[in-house]
Amino acid sequence: MLMQTPAISRAKPRHLMIWLFVVAAMIVAMVVIGGITRLTESGLSITQWKPISGTVPPLSDADWAAEFERYKQIPEYTQLNRGMTLDGFKAIFFWEYAHRLFGRLIGLAFAVPLLWFAVRRQIPRGYAPRLIAILALGGLQGAIGWWMVASGLSVRTDVSHVRLAVHLMTALFLLAGIVWTALDLRSLPDARPARLTMLSGIALGLLFAQIMFGAFTAGLDAGYAFASWPLMGDAWFPAGAPLVEPFWRNAVDNAVVVQFVHRWLAFGVAAALGLVGWRAWQRGARRAAIVIALLLTVQIGLGIATLLSGVWLPIAVGHQASAALLLIASTWTAHFLGQDVGRHAAAR
Repeated sequence: MLMQTPAISRAKPRHLMIWLFVVAAMIVAMVVIGGITRLTESGLSITQWKPISGTVPPLSDADWAAEFERYKQIPEYTQLNRGMTLDGFKAIFFWEYAHRLFGRLIGLAFAVPLLWFAVRRQIPRGYAPRLIAILALGGLQGAIGWWMVASGLSVRTDVSHVRLAVHLMTALFLLAGIVWTALDLRSLPDARPARLTMLSGIALGLLFAQIMFGAFTAGLDAGYAFASWPLMGDAWFPAGAPLVEPFWRNAVDNAVVVQFVHRWLAFGVAAALGLVGWRAWQRGARRAAIVIALLLTVQIGLGIATLLSGVWLPIAVGHQASAALLLIASTWTAHFLGQDVGRHAAAR
């Protein structure tokens, strides 16, 4: 069992905190690998989901030929990549394989130490359910990844941008949850778990909305629609842009509208996180406030540079990586602001 009685508890919060921060760093790396996989259009190169046997890549010429033959059966090959060489296939296979393999490594990096800490009764009282929930969500994330890939294997020539957004947002929700839990453990035994304040909740909600529109932008290739800033072509919003019905679908399925929303929602997110940083500054966490301000500047700058560069891969991947780092910094600051709330709730 993961729970233990206080009499025999040998909890070591610092060890658990370090473990969770290592897993968080791995998730950031996974976000980078996932971004490269998407931008190199490698995500459909593996057409089967084999959680165990899929760990082993093709090893012989016959294995590679069979894998390539399966890829030739999907619309991406027949409509877009017909005539691709085996070497070309191996190049896109590499990134999808790396993405899946690293996902499995993250799962092991979480599950094995969790079991170890549980057996040795080193999990602090009350934290076992939260850690089990994180493990379960991590397993679900693997299933979501296959659900995403499956959307591009029969009719489409790419994956569903909505499923791509669900996949990315689940990963980053996991990242935020792991960081928050690590910070709670870091505060033991002197403090109660922090509570999310209203201001921090609004700011993080806006940040997740912006990440969702970023995923829509990537999935719809909306970043290629207009490679100019601040105007989209010669207007703030192109007058002749086609719209779809019902109107709300434009914010999900219309590449022009999605790019427009992603451009300008960024400044709403910056304002909200700026308030969070200012509140932290007033309470003495000046380093946190400075980090948020710097990462916001970098993130917006990389977003603009991604557009102006025509979605050049190094810049676009940097934009995605900085989003993960901004989420970590925002979660850390929100946790700091929520510590008093947690104490007051415990006192009641």
